[in-house]
Amino acid sequence: MNLCKPPIVALFLLALCFAPLAHSQQPQPAPDRVNLDIDVGQTSDKFGGLARTTSVEAGIEGKVVILEHASKGDPNIVAGGEILAPGDTSSHAPELALFGGPEFYFSSHITAGIHVQLRKLYTPSREEPNNLFFSRYKMTLLELPVVLNFKFGPRNRVFLQAQGSPEFSPHYTNPSQTPAFPHPNLDHGYALRGSFGYNFGRWYAKATYQTRYFRFISNSNNPLGLYNWRTDQILGGVGLNF
Repeated sequence: MNLCKPPIVALFLLALCFAPLAHSQQPQPAPDRVNLDIDVGQTSDKFGGLARTTSVEAGIEGKVVILEHASKGDPNIVAGGEILAPGDTSSHAPELALFGGPEFYFSSHITAGIHVQLRKLYTPSREEPNNLFFSRYKMTLLELPVVLNFKFGPRNRVFLQAQGSPEFSPHYTNPSQTPAFPHPNLDHGYALRGSFGYNFGRWYAKATYQTRYFRFISNSNNPLGLYNWRTDQILGGVGLNF
C-alpha cells in the first residue's frame, strides 16, 4: 500500500525527525493555556464519479497546554479536539477528532510540533448512483500531523498555521446496514490545512482552508470508485485565548 506520493512522505518524515532536534535555546515565553474557537463556512465533497456537492458547515476547536516546559528547550505538551458539523449529512461527513503531542519553541516567531490524532469520519451512508443502493463504512483515522506556527507583524499579532500528514489505512466500522462487500483498501491519501489570522489580545479572528483526499484500490470492494473521496473546507471564525 502506498501511504501517499513519495515527495509528500519524504517531507513529512524530514519534518518528523527534524522538529524535536531543532528547538531553540532562547528563553520561552509563557504560552496561552487555552485556545477555543468557533468557525462557520462551506464544505465541498466529491465521491468517485458522483457530482461535487456543497453545504454549510460549522466547527468548534479547542487546545489546552496540559504541561508547560519545565526548563529552557523543553516542549509544551498540548491536547485538544475538534468537531465539524455539515448542514447536510446525506452528502457530507461530520468529523470528530482528539489530539495531543509536543510543541517546540524555535523563536518568538516560530513553533512546531507533532500531534498524535484520532479522527472519526461519519461518511455519508447512502448514495444511489444509477439506482444502486450503496452504504459506506465509517472510518477512524490515526494521523500524525506536523504542525507549524508562524507569528509576525506588530507585536507578533499576525499568525499563520500549517498542518500536513499522510493518511494511513483506516479502521472501518460497519454502517447500520452491512454492505454486501468487504471494506476497501487504501492506496494513498493526505490531509493538509492552513490558517491565517490576527490576534487582538484575548480574542482572535482567523480563516482556514483544509483539504483531505483518499484514493482506494480499484476492485470489487470499491464499486464504481465510490469510496474515492476529496473534501475541501473553507471556514472563518473567532476564538478566545487565555
